Amino acid sequence: MNEKIDIAVIGGGVWGKALAFCFSQKNNVGIASRRELKFLNTYYSHKVTQIDLKDALKCKYIIIAIKSQAIREWLQNIEFEKDSIVIVASKGIEVDSGAFISDIFKEYFPNLKVGYLMGPSFAKEVLEGMPCALNIHTESNIESVGAIFPNFMKIYFNNDIIGGEVAGAYKNIIAIAGGINDGLNLGNNAKASILARGLVEMCRFGMYFGAKESTFIGLSGAGDLFLTANSLLSRNYRVGNALAKNKPLKNILDELGEIAEGVLSTQAVVKLATKHNIYTPIANQVYQIINGKSPRDSARELIGNNFEF
Repeated sequence: MNEKIDIAVIGGGVWGKALAFCFSQKNNVGIASRRELKFLNTYYSHKVTQIDLKDALKCKYIIIAIKSQAIREWLQNIEFEKDSIVIVASKGIEVDSGAFISDIFKEYFPNLKVGYLMGPSFAKEVLEGMPCALNIHTESNIESVGAIFPNFMKIYFNNDIIGGEVAGAYKNIIAIAGGINDGLNLGNNAKASILARGLVEMCRFGMYFGAKESTFIGLSGAGDLFLTANSLLSRNYRVGNALAKNKPLKNILDELGEIAEGVLSTQAVVKLATKHNIYTPIANQVYQIINGKSPRDSARELIGNNFEF
């Protein structure tokens, strides 16, 4: 490294780019990514440079923004410095094992100081420096990390890690359902019902695993849900909207060109719900739609009346 890098962002996707911009307001930031990041001169000042993974892991603050399903394999091949503070910005549940990301981190790095960044935050708006408030879910004493965030972000700390993770994964499932509702033109009444019942469902699922109810009515739960289930800026909402128009999932994801974590989170949640007998009707219907069921048939079943539309 030619100059001291204060913070490393690992992952050069949409969210990684936005976080690099965010942290570059007060710090020298390096991004580690397997792809060549040609966007650096477009979005950022000289404070953001591309670095290799070896240098990234030497930084005190490390921000992880890689896809959730790749976390385990990635952790198997790296080592953190003993004084590293890690902020995980990835959201999801491992499909194969049903493990939460925090479970995977504890498995490989049980003594690591780590927090999980959650809350309503579209990457596009973060890149524009628009204000938002986020939670860091952690059991470690890492309140000092709040100082590295820009002035347009207000940071709260929450010790309910599982609640934050469930909210971060589950809201993407309900966002797909919200997109399906709007794609079918079912109206605002139905949409409000889906979001309200989706929040209840998310809470029920999370509390089974020890989450706190209060987490789901805050930024990580209701805040992020209301954001992602109502806007075309949300990848998962766009997936649902396209599914409602009977587009094949593969084509939708190819056109999206980005990761929609809700598709895999749906599989993970339904798998866990089936195993533990948790009532998750919306997630179940989203899962069936992803696997070919008619969105209209699912809507009829969820609303409970044999209506025609």
